[in-house]
Amino acid sequence: MLRYLRLVDDMKEASIALSVSEWNTAIAYAGRCFVRVDALQVESALRIWKEMEHEAGVRSGCVTFNILFDIATKAGKYVLAEMILKEMNARMLHYNRFSYVSFIYYHGLKGDGAGVRRAYRDLVEAGQIVDTVVMNCVIASLIRAGELPAAEQVYERMKRLFHAKTGEFVPHKDWQYSRDLGRILDRVSRSVRRHPERVERLQRSQRKQCLAPDLRTFSIFIDYHVHVTGELHRITILLAEMQDFQIPIQGRIFIKIFRGFAHHGGVKYTSWTTPKLEAVWNSLLTALDAQTKDTQLLKWTVVWVMRAFARCCGRARALQIWEEIRDRWKVVNKYEQGAVEYLLRDVLDGFKTDDRY
Repeated sequence: MLRYLRLVDDMKEASIALSVSEWNTAIAYAGRCFVRVDALQVESALRIWKEMEHEAGVRSGCVTFNILFDIATKAGKYVLAEMILKEMNARMLHYNRFSYVSFIYYHGLKGDGAGVRRAYRDLVEAGQIVDTVVMNCVIASLIRAGELPAAEQVYERMKRLFHAKTGEFVPHKDWQYSRDLGRILDRVSRSVRRHPERVERLQRSQRKQCLAPDLRTFSIFIDYHVHVTGELHRITILLAEMQDFQIPIQGRIFIKIFRGFAHHGGVKYTSWTTPKLEAVWNSLLTALDAQTKDTQLLKWTVVWVMRAFARCCGRARALQIWEEIRDRWKVVNKYEQGAVEYLLRDVLDGFKTDDRY
């Protein structure tokens, strides 16, 4: 990311013109360089945008405004987001698929359940094709708006529609597949808008879309129950349904579950018990041995495994797990090992570490 921005600076110094897509990438990198977007990233993105238009003379398109709107929304700058929309409308730019999905997300962050429904209805009325990505955004936005029952209704509807359409299982797709599919669906919708006689093509594309819950769908609900309700039985049900849809439990799901044990275990009458934690740990070891995709002992996996065992089983068992982890953990560098040991210093205090990594 920083290398790209430095390359952009070098191109500007050499008076080499940048294309719209290159400017857009620079804006996106400047505004999303960290997980949490703050005022500094918003300011950096706006500065590059102004340089793009005022100095380079490159006119912004719909994609540019989508990026700016997304950055402003994630930073909580809702007034700025509205101003960006007004400027987009003043330039008479058409919303695309990604615009409508961003609007759903925006209303979710504002806690506006009615706005989420309205944005979804606008997406459908605009002739955009609904797929799992759109439904996941609706679910996440309704949950953020405090409407868990409504989100669960959407989830149940996804399952019904999937079984009604195909009744077949779809292999898990990665984020690149979802991104490329979104671009294809957006092109189909734009084609129909320019040529209304092709509406049958749009209807065929919609009928072909798989609305089955995917890894992201389950991750949204599991994350909610880990951080908000603490209901392990609901997570257990979701894990069983993942198996029904032949979706493997990957690293990110394991991290969420261990985090749940670290938050809710170690107290009387909790459902987050030691035997259940041991069972999850054994499942992780099985997944590691089977080399399940996207399942590795990475930094945050190690941290939350250790914190879960320290909370539920005590320091002695946690140190036993630490020995097992060190035998399996393929540390990328000593900095990663040092960061983990620092985060776990309260658990590892007095425990001798070595430099074998």
